[in-house]
Amino acid sequence: MMPLYLIKVSFKKEIWIVLIVMGLVMSLPLVALASLSDVSPQKVSNISLYTGPISTVDTYDFGERTYWAALQREQVGKPIPNTWGNANTWAIRASADGYRVDHSPAVDAVMETTAAEFGHVAFVENVGADGSWTISEMNYKGWDVVDERTLPAIEAAQ
Repeated sequence: MMPLYLIKVSFKKEIWIVLIVMGLVMSLPLVALASLSDVSPQKVSNISLYTGPISTVDTYDFGERTYWAALQREQVGKPIPNTWGNANTWAIRASADGYRVDHSPAVDAVMETTAAEFGHVAFVENVGADGSWTISEMNYKGWDVVDERTLPAIEAAQ
């Protein structure tokens, strides 16, 4: 049988360990909240969360690139089917549905690339005289984030 004083020392040690672990666990939410409140200045231009009209016919996932491209087409009176799937299948399905698919940017067209895991689509807002083209897109810089980029003419050929 173990001497009584060893049991008391062991019990006190276990209590302290339990209290320390509980204190750490209880402090985790505070650490998480502190990490969310980043007060460092960041220069972010030309991006914002989408707060505009919501589509009643676009069934692509809100906040995603496919939602944005389909919504923009709907808003200019040129809706597309809700059956094209992920962005990386849009060109194939658009072609099958009779849409022109090529490497010529045009205003109100959809740009599609298979570069990302599920591809990427964007809406062509403008085509410059030099062949550059401006796109608006969602979820390129973050979920539900809308931004615009101007791409050089050479990127249309890729």
